[in-house]
Amino acid sequence: MYLILNSNKMFFSFILFFSTLISISSNSWLGCWIGLEINLLSFIPLISNNKNLMHTEASLKYFLVQSIASINFIFIILFKMFFMKNFEINNLFSIMINSSLLMKMGSTPFHFWFPNIMEGLNWINCFILMSWQKISPMILLSYYFNNNFIMIIMIMNVMIGSLSGFNQTSIRKLMTFSSINNLGWLLSSLMISENMWLLYFSFYTFMIFIMCLMFFYMNIFYLNQIINLNLNFSLKISLFINFFSLGGLPPFMGFFPKWMIINYMISYNLYFMIFIFLMSSLIMLFFYIRIIYLTILLDFFKLKWFNFFLKNSTMKIINFFSFISLSSLILNTFFFL
Repeated sequence: MYLILNSNKMFFSFILFFSTLISISSNSWLGCWIGLEINLLSFIPLISNNKNLMHTEASLKYFLVQSIASINFIFIILFKMFFMKNFEINNLFSIMINSSLLMKMGSTPFHFWFPNIMEGLNWINCFILMSWQKISPMILLSYYFNNNFIMIIMIMNVMIGSLSGFNQTSIRKLMTFSSINNLGWLLSSLMISENMWLLYFSFYTFMIFIMCLMFFYMNIFYLNQIINLNLNFSLKISLFINFFSLGGLPPFMGFFPKWMIINYMISYNLYFMIFIFLMSSLIMLFFYIRIIYLTILLDFFKLKWFNFFLKNSTMKIINFFSFISLSSLILNTFFFL
């Protein structure tokens, strides 16, 4: 039975991978829609679990929201094909197309489903939802940009993603709002160039992969678990490095792509947007510093008779990834020389 379940997961993961390739390589809007639908139908079996009602509820919510976005997407395409041949309403059409794609990736103001679904998933599915599931909508979004609309959405993403993290005790919700905040940076990199977007997305995927891997092995979902677990020194340092890297604090890895985006904004005199983006990053760093504070300084709350250990192979992997994140100081220093 276990082998059958694993084979099914592998099959749907394979379909998930190729559905994204179908969407981004299609030369028609209808082909893009077909790829998005295959992607949706392949991701549902990965997150559903009959033994966990939260996973089943999350899969049902995800299906309903993505179906609504897909219906809007195909309706706008058909309306454009049959009723807008003789007259052009490109501005309205682009806003409607962009809105349906933004809803699929969980961007503001269509992010209402994102935190609730993330709360019902395990860390592996959370990683897929925060990274791989954003590729198809963002590539399709780059085909039909409405610049003024997307700039407003970028500002809303970084502001709502940072402010919504206050008083959150769930780490999955904190990672969700961090993903929404980084989505604003991803959209700004996509407006610059696709190469810039690919660079930022690669760095962002690597950072959240490290975080999800650590929380998956430690089985941590809430902040009070970090207080109660008696983590060893290397795990504390790994949390310290990776949280600050995700927040974009120099000299860690996450600062490098944000530095490049800020340089492009300066060249176009977008100082107001730079101010908003930097202030939102400072707010996100406040959340991460709070977690580090709970991990390192509040030793007297911990259960001294309980020690938390990971396998040596797992610790080597986590420490290796943390070292890569820390050693990016060399990359940040010499790239612009």
